[in-house]
Amino acid sequence: MKDPPGGRPARSPRDAPPGVQRVKVDLFVTCLCDLFYPDVGEAVVRVLRRLGCRVGFPPDQTCCGQPAFNSGFTEQARAVARRLIEAFSAGEEEGTPIVAPSGSCAAMVRQHFPRLFAGDPRWEERALRFAGRVTELSEFIVGRLGVDDLGGRFGARLEAVAAYHRSCHMSRGLGVVEEPLRLLRSIRGLEVVDLPDAEDCCGFGGTFAVKMPAISTAMADRKLDAVAASGAALLVGSDLGCLMHLGGRLRRLGRPVQVMHTAQVFDRALGGGG
Repeated sequence: MKDPPGGRPARSPRDAPPGVQRVKVDLFVTCLCDLFYPDVGEAVVRVLRRLGCRVGFPPDQTCCGQPAFNSGFTEQARAVARRLIEAFSAGEEEGTPIVAPSGSCAAMVRQHFPRLFAGDPRWEERALRFAGRVTELSEFIVGRLGVDDLGGRFGARLEAVAAYHRSCHMSRGLGVVEEPLRLLRSIRGLEVVDLPDAEDCCGFGGTFAVKMPAISTAMADRKLDAVAASGAALLVGSDLGCLMHLGGRLRRLGRPVQVMHTAQVFDRALGGGG
């Protein structure tokens, strides 16, 4: 396979335990991961390999079109969506699963790609098949691989207290809530504390944070006050937009809470060191 984004080859994880199913997957790395958090993409590769997967990375992949779609530029979103579908066409016939470290981007593909191409004789069926292949990381690990205990069979361990942020698109768009929590709570030594009003938005919302900064900041502060009250040293999430927003606010507030994507937590707990 090609090296994951970021220009650095992923470190080799420990071998998967005997009997672990071998599954071919493709990585949809997403824009924020590729441009700002390549270390998260590398962590995803190491985790999937540790769980027995063979990971491919189509180099021509690009944005899912969500920024254009959310801003009302439907035709431009269709053009980007076509490019993404074509980039993953090598695995189309065999239905190779596509794993994304982003509930938001996975929700865009699954919810809106079929609508973007509804009635299009050339693209509707391809969009439906593509949408059926795309899955968020923790959703894939639990639902497709059947792994919900990283600490037992895989020996995952991490001594820390963590709070988990439920992102809106992942929980409401995909309906994925328990999968990341189940995996985090299975890691030995990791205490996952509950946050009040966990379903509340962090205030990012893409361009919402730019257009309404005062409201966005107030929402972030409310979320971060809950994290501070919980005593957690780690703030963990599955969407990099949320983590970028909350991490930036933490730095401005001078609070010593480390922000990590779930893939980074899984990776570190499994011995990847990421």
